[in-house]
Amino acid sequence: MKKLIALLAVLSIFSCNQAKKNNYSKKNIKITSAEKVTVPPGKKLLETKCFVCHNSSTPNDERVAPPMIAIKAHYINENTSEEEFTNNFLNFVLNPTKENAVMRGAVKRFGIMPYQKFEEQDLKKIANYLYNYKIEEPSWFKEHWESKQSKSYINTGKKVSDIQSNKTSEEIGLEYAMKTKETLGKNLMGAIQKKGTLHALQFCNEKAYKLTDSMATKFNASIKRVSDKPRNLNNTANEEELTIIEGYKKIMNNNEPIRPITKEIGNKTKFYYPIITNSMCLQCHGTPNTQIKSETLKELTLLYPTDKAQGYDVNQVRGIWSIAFKN
Repeated sequence: MKKLIALLAVLSIFSCNQAKKNNYSKKNIKITSAEKVTVPPGKKLLETKCFVCHNSSTPNDERVAPPMIAIKAHYINENTSEEEFTNNFLNFVLNPTKENAVMRGAVKRFGIMPYQKFEEQDLKKIANYLYNYKIEEPSWFKEHWESKQSKSYINTGKKVSDIQSNKTSEEIGLEYAMKTKETLGKNLMGAIQKKGTLHALQFCNEKAYKLTDSMATKFNASIKRVSDKPRNLNNTANEEELTIIEGYKKIMNNNEPIRPITKEIGNKTKFYYPIITNSMCLQCHGTPNTQIKSETLKELTLLYPTDKAQGYDVNQVRGIWSIAFKN
């Protein structure tokens, strides 16, 4: 069952061959407090697309994937050029396979990532950020690395403050959606990892709403996940949300870039963003008796007698985040 656990983006993304030596010292640039640091787009993409599994702040015993600093430490050294790093990063993420994996310990513990749809330009921006900027690392990592490796690791480069003022409504809504997704995702994948898919169904039935509500309280916002094919009737999309879901389906079918939708109504903002399936989702949302096993179907029938959330394939719109918050 461990092989079902998703590793977002980068468990093992690089070949063993090294490119021509790159002057890595160029990245050891000190930024004075007087300088204005522009937040690179790769930072936001890393946080929204990878941190469900790879967040450095996740406690080690709750972790479902290695933190991003572990990826950087294993695959960037003083001889690694940015071009080599970027090419190897894209090669794996766009076609993740066990054969390409070189972080064998991580694969053994967490499993290989499922295929997911990523825009190539987004992946290049993430790679640029990982290569050129100092990224967050948990307090335990240095000691862990030095106890396992006979070499130091690289986490140098420009440092970007986590504090961003004057966020747009899109950025605020996306932060709320992704933080909630991260909380739900790590708990769901932890349930699968520990006790399997059937246990994960119990988790969704009993705890998903409570966790979502706790995040809504934290952000002082209304946070919902709604669908045109709900598993739970409480997640049924209203007329406006159905229209937005259909719009996102067309965007996906046309292979167009996905962007949040925001609407200003009085002193509040409504925010919408799609929920996209990956291969791990199909354990409970795929084709009955194929991706969804018979014992899982039986449990679904007991827990959700009106279940409509089946028959999906990868990279399809299963619903949307529907969030409201004060301006």
